[in-house]
Amino acid sequence: MAASFLTIVSRLFGWIYFFCWSFSFYPQAILNFRRKSTSGTTIDFTAINVQGFIAYFTSNAAFLFSSEIRRQYALRNHGLTPTVQINDLAFAAHAIVLTTITWTQYMFPAAWGFDKRGKGEHGARMSSWIKGIIVGGLVGVGVTALIVSARNDEDPKNGWAWIDVIYAVSYVKVVITLVKYLPQVITNYRNQSTRGWSILQILLDFVGGILSVSQLFIDSYLQGDWSGVTGNPVKLALGNFSMFFDLVFMAQHYYLYRRDRKSFGVMEDDPLLDGDSRWERID
Repeated sequence: MAASFLTIVSRLFGWIYFFCWSFSFYPQAILNFRRKSTSGTTIDFTAINVQGFIAYFTSNAAFLFSSEIRRQYALRNHGLTPTVQINDLAFAAHAIVLTTITWTQYMFPAAWGFDKRGKGEHGARMSSWIKGIIVGGLVGVGVTALIVSARNDEDPKNGWAWIDVIYAVSYVKVVITLVKYLPQVITNYRNQSTRGWSILQILLDFVGGILSVSQLFIDSYLQGDWSGVTGNPVKLALGNFSMFFDLVFMAQHYYLYRRDRKSFGVMEDDPLLDGDSRWERID
């Protein structure tokens, strides 16, 4: 009885988090469109997000549909199945579409009718360290695949196996989740304002994070083995890292820079910077 109830709760949490996290991608794109500007935000966040969610989708799809990856997972985790759920895959697929659309607002502002940002404005161009992370992620996955191919170990439980390539892909998402918020945190600090940065996306992201991590723990409890948590590091990290930075953004918006928020009030959809105002970019 209790197991059946928790199964229902897990599925409910999963789909509610799916909708919260999915809807969280819309406010920023809509705010940019209303303002006809991306000023006050960074291209770093949206550019690295695209790669992150491609990695998340790839790892989720492998754990859900690849019989070989699932077999190797079971060998390493006491015969259990991965705790990845179909709502995880649906969320990742939707995220790729929305983050790509938002990315085009930064890369092709003229196509959207946006004001063109100066190259010297902070956040208008990708930071070199973000470019390094994007390239590093691709290199890391490639090196892991080469090692697996070269070694061709017969024992996937103790040796190198293709599940390690999938884990490498998932770790790309973990690293990206850890660092992707930093450029925006810095931009808000430099501007002493969160103007242009949608707080609604943060609130939805926070609720989704709570439910996502809760679903992971419920599923592991139902399996009677906490390796379901450690065996799905990307979902665990995605929820916890997101919630941490959500709290930082909420502190910036509602406490640290609240005076600036009051000063622009309902004019939040006005561009943060006029044509003569520029910020230096930090690489």
